[in-house]
Amino acid sequence: MSSIQTSKHHRQLLYKKMKHCLITAELLNRRLVSYQANKELPFYRWFKYREGFSSDLVGFFLEKFHSKTGKLLDPFAGVGTSLFTAQELGWESVGIEVMPVGVYAMTARQAANNVCTYELRKTADSILHKLPQTTADETIKHIPITKDAFPPETEEQLNRYVSLCSRIKDESLKTVLHFAAFSILEDISFTRKDGQFLRWDYRSVRNLSGKPFDKGKIFTFEEALASKIEMIIKDLTTQAAPTLFLNNVSTLDKPPIRLFEGSCLDILPKMEGNQFDFVMTSPPYCNRYDYTRTYALELVYLGIDFPGIQKLRQTLLSCTVENKDKREHIQSLYLSLGKKKDYQKIQEVYDTLPAMCEVNTVLECLNRQNLLNNKAVSRMVRNYFFEMCFVIAEMSRLMKKGGYCVMVNDNVRYGGEEIPVDLILSSFAEQLGFNIRQIYVLPQGKGNSSQQMGTYGREEIRKCVYLWQKQ
Repeated sequence: MSSIQTSKHHRQLLYKKMKHCLITAELLNRRLVSYQANKELPFYRWFKYREGFSSDLVGFFLEKFHSKTGKLLDPFAGVGTSLFTAQELGWESVGIEVMPVGVYAMTARQAANNVCTYELRKTADSILHKLPQTTADETIKHIPITKDAFPPETEEQLNRYVSLCSRIKDESLKTVLHFAAFSILEDISFTRKDGQFLRWDYRSVRNLSGKPFDKGKIFTFEEALASKIEMIIKDLTTQAAPTLFLNNVSTLDKPPIRLFEGSCLDILPKMEGNQFDFVMTSPPYCNRYDYTRTYALELVYLGIDFPGIQKLRQTLLSCTVENKDKREHIQSLYLSLGKKKDYQKIQEVYDTLPAMCEVNTVLECLNRQNLLNNKAVSRMVRNYFFEMCFVIAEMSRLMKKGGYCVMVNDNVRYGGEEIPVDLILSSFAEQLGFNIRQIYVLPQGKGNSSQQMGTYGREEIRKCVYLWQKQ
């Protein structure tokens, strides 16, 4: 263990070098940099997407650092908070999202602007009236981790409803009504999202180990759907509601949102450089969360089968222990685009950062001593930073001189070793064309996991918002 105990040297040097950039931000809090500030607002309360930041945070940084409108990029768009907020403020926005759940939610949000609330209510009432007499011609194709997620009667009603929705001719109306059922899947199931897993209620037919979990009321399909549709209609009727409709300007008069579905690792290198004024984003954290499991119900509802989910999991940024190495794929992509020198430069930035090398060495050492709770953690961390180095390089290439990048991320700890995500990513950024303006540290950090607290005690790690400016 002596080698581990003395291996913080380069991380400490990096901290001393960048300490002047760290500033406690009293105006920022967990609520603002998470979904919490959005969850009671229109659209965000339709579908509870727990990953991402608030629209208030986007508005704050755009107004403070770039009051003149321009073009914004979010390479990890989620459900489009930065894109839609920027659009309402007069910005043209471009987003990239790999999760079909986020892409679908953004599509439904845009469709909601085009529906007549009278027709929405009328069609919904008609569908609910026909539900008992309908034979489902479409059924959800479950995967192992979602099997038996719903009471049998609920699943039958859900299948009937989807079949009726598929017959609607108006595409916007069809999308919104289909999305309404998508938004209640957790409410009508035996499951609850819990970190990176689905937690199962004791009333399910599954054989469950451990202490029985009671999620509370499990809603019937009809009561959950009727309540959701009423909520959507109310929000669409009250068009002055903040963050869904920030003003009364017609959607036709607003700048466009352009959305790419897929991995930003594949899409960013193909985009034309020097075109964006602002990047506002929050990548997946290096925390082992597997969004294909968290949103498994939503994925199967959208028709993603088991092989499709396995493929999606490998396409995601490496933030789970199941992710395989993408180095060969990234290298082949850059070579095919005639960007061999770019690839070599970015790889060199990653390979030569002493703090990064130290983190990789320490985790490998912990691995050999069986001090990590999963042997794939060291690979995941190594690949996470390698991939993020390429994302940062591409964001720099795509940004105009003087443009800003705002990124929300958390530090992490494995085997008792803190990994300074904020300092490592900012050091990459500094070598790839950015000036590190500030690293805003939230007044309240994030505690380590319950498993690590038992061994190492409770220690906070930094939750940060980075502000970089293109040189």
